[in-house]
Amino acid sequence: MAKTTTRQSRPDKGDGPGNACSAGGSDLSYSEAQTALELALAQLQAPDLPVETMGELYQRARGYADRCEQLLNQVEQSINLWDPEQSETAPYPMEP
Repeated sequence: MAKTTTRQSRPDKGDGPGNACSAGGSDLSYSEAQTALELALAQLQAPDLPVETMGELYQRARGYADRCEQLLNQVEQSINLWDPEQSETAPYPMEP
């Protein structure tokens, strides 16, 4: 019987279309997505970056940024204010 192993994609690796970021990094935590975004942005700023890889790298960075935004929106929705003096009103999102 053959033993199967699964390989997890790392946010700091650019292994091409099969990596976690091709799905928008949807399985990454905020910290992982933020770190991967910072690494991708640093790579995009490299003066010796081949033109052929710019588009793919940009798409990966966009996926990481979208994941961070998605997680922040989830947290924002879960943080609500509720005034116990006005129990008839529903909780509402906190305004900055």
